[in-house]
Amino acid sequence: MVTVTLCWDDGADRALGLPVYASSGAAGADLRANFPGGASITLAPGARALVPTGLRLAIPDGYEVQLRPRSGLALRHGVTLANAPGTIDSDYRGPLGVILINLGDAPFEVAHGARIAQMVVAPVQVARFALAETLEDTARGAGGFGSTGAN
Repeated sequence: MVTVTLCWDDGADRALGLPVYASSGAAGADLRANFPGGASITLAPGARALVPTGLRLAIPDGYEVQLRPRSGLALRHGVTLANAPGTIDSDYRGPLGVILINLGDAPFEVAHGARIAQMVVAPVQVARFALAETLEDTARGAGGFGSTGAN
């Protein structure tokens, strides 16, 4: 098991607690909106906002934190992450914010303390890049979008 160290931002509501896994089989830990002063914001349809979590992370070398949408928010309200999945690199130490976007047709209130995203800790494989004159051929070849069939 890997340890991600967290600390609170100045002014964060510490009573909201640290991220938690909602069930024993959950892959992602829930992140909460943590607005200074306990405020809330309303996202109009089509609007996006950077929502603070009140946290900063120290992620071990060789790992990343992926930010992912919460399926219930996406299904019921059309609220998701604008850059899903978002990546937090191991050398970043700034505030952890979540870019929410409202793809629904009604305004959505992001309340202080609301669960807004999940974070998944994942290993990172650093690649070496090599230039070649040609690439090995495959059965698919250069077939792009939809080239493997409709089903």
